[in-house]
Amino acid sequence: MSTPTAPPVDSPPENRPVGLRSLLPYLREHRGTLVVVGVLSLAGSAASLAQPLLTRSVLDRIGREHPVWSLVAVLVGLVVLGAAIGGLRDYLLQRTAEGLVLGTRRRLAAHLLRLPIAEYDQRRTGDLLSRVGSDTTLLRAVVTSGLFETVTGAVMVVGAGTAMVLLDPLLFGVTLLGVGLGLGFAATFARRVRALARAAQERVGEMTSAVERAISAARTIRASRAEAREADTVAGSAREAYGAGLRVARVQALIGPIGSVTVQGAFLLVLGIGGARVAAGAISVGDLVAFVMYLFLLALPLGQVLRAYTQLQSGLGALQRIEEILAVPTEDAADTPIAATATTTPRRPAPMIEFDRVGFGYPGAGPVLHDVSFAVPTGTRTALVGPSGAGKSTLLALVERFYEVSAGAVRVDGVDVRELPRDALRARLGYVEQEAPVLAGTLRENLLITAPDATDDRLREVLDEVNLAHLAQRTPQGLDVQVGEGGVLLSGGERQRLAIGRALLAGPPVLLLDEPTSNLDARNEAALRRAIDAVAVRRTLLIVAHRLATVVDADQIVVLDGGRVVAVGTHAELTATDPLYRELATHQLLVA
Repeated sequence: MSTPTAPPVDSPPENRPVGLRSLLPYLREHRGTLVVVGVLSLAGSAASLAQPLLTRSVLDRIGREHPVWSLVAVLVGLVVLGAAIGGLRDYLLQRTAEGLVLGTRRRLAAHLLRLPIAEYDQRRTGDLLSRVGSDTTLLRAVVTSGLFETVTGAVMVVGAGTAMVLLDPLLFGVTLLGVGLGLGFAATFARRVRALARAAQERVGEMTSAVERAISAARTIRASRAEAREADTVAGSAREAYGAGLRVARVQALIGPIGSVTVQGAFLLVLGIGGARVAAGAISVGDLVAFVMYLFLLALPLGQVLRAYTQLQSGLGALQRIEEILAVPTEDAADTPIAATATTTPRRPAPMIEFDRVGFGYPGAGPVLHDVSFAVPTGTRTALVGPSGAGKSTLLALVERFYEVSAGAVRVDGVDVRELPRDALRARLGYVEQEAPVLAGTLRENLLITAPDATDDRLREVLDEVNLAHLAQRTPQGLDVQVGEGGVLLSGGERQRLAIGRALLAGPPVLLLDEPTSNLDARNEAALRRAIDAVAVRRTLLIVAHRLATVVDADQIVVLDGGRVVAVGTHAELTATDPLYRELATHQLLVA
């Protein structure tokens, strides 16, 4: 069988630009509501733009002693209608924004859980959490304070400007001169916001990483009396985030006063020049009042647009960080096109697991495995032994396709694992990690991870197999007893046996066990060995072991040193023929 080349997993450029077009996929599922919001915004703008004209008519009629109550009633009605439309629009907009944040978080979380393992090795957990939390929160402002306020503000500016031109072109020219200068200065500062906001979010991500690191190692830090040093580290990250936030605040703070001075200056110019024109009879008092009202309808949306623009830039900076993660290919994207057919024609006869001249090195590190070849026959038990750093755990990770080999091939049942869909491959494998992680929650929730449809009787049966039946018996909660964050309420041995129980519950034909008895006392080790002996009758086992007593009865033992296979045989054969294995066995008092 030919050896396929694994597709490279390239990280996306860190500074890939994003714009408003990048928002469209996020807004698409909310387009119906957004159309309604747009219609309401236009209706509200029309109601606001009609009010100055009605006010002018009221003033002109008062001067001519004409009845005005009907116009006043219409004016009041427009004010109330505009307020009602604005309230409904804002609610729909907020609901859309919350839906956008929810959808983005769900999409981002699902993507994060499917990233290649190598990405977790290279990225800090806290920074990834920050992208799901604070970065997605900033997207809310993109919709509420950014995108739609910019659009509705622009509609108001165009409508008010058109009315001002029709009322008095000269006063409009004066207004345009003053407002235009202010806008030019404000826009200069606003353009800097996106880069500054993105830098601020990166500092927040670093601070979150520092906090996550400190909390996850709380016991080690306490035991080492390092609380003050770690607190200083977190405080340093917090100060950097504070400084980055201040830089954004300074720029945003400059935009407000510029807008305020612009509005007040334009108002004073219009009031002075407009008053002179009223005195000269060029325009009426009603025209001047209407023009001033339109000035505020022009100026206020302009300030709104500037603030919205800065919010939009902040949101786009956060969106860029989100897009960077979403652009990283998931594990599924690396599956080969022939994956669907590869499982239908396995080669037989073939060993259950086969390493064929395998070479591998972790990203950014040197080679770990060199030309490793050996086979694990179906239904047998194979142990991997050797000094720390020999590459034993890495071999299990390659079988699981957590990483792709650099050379050679790993085959399961005669098929290169790179030709198998990962779900199909991992459905055949039960994997117990060396650190035996336990998820926060209940005993039942931890067991159901691998077999969500398992009955309570089956759960208790598995607990009994790994000598953990007492966990479900010592409290009234039974299987719903809490195990604590990271399994802190369990002993090290209990955590390891629970991880093995999860693997047994799934019932896979192959079990990969990485140091399954490293945290067990002699009594529980013997019980677990009996459980492994029972399931080994129906399964193929590949076991990493430092304690040779647990694997002396293995069908074969593979000895690794420096990433190479140095010997293969039974315990008796290796004791007689391999110096390294004999040394390991002697140190563990297995041979004289």
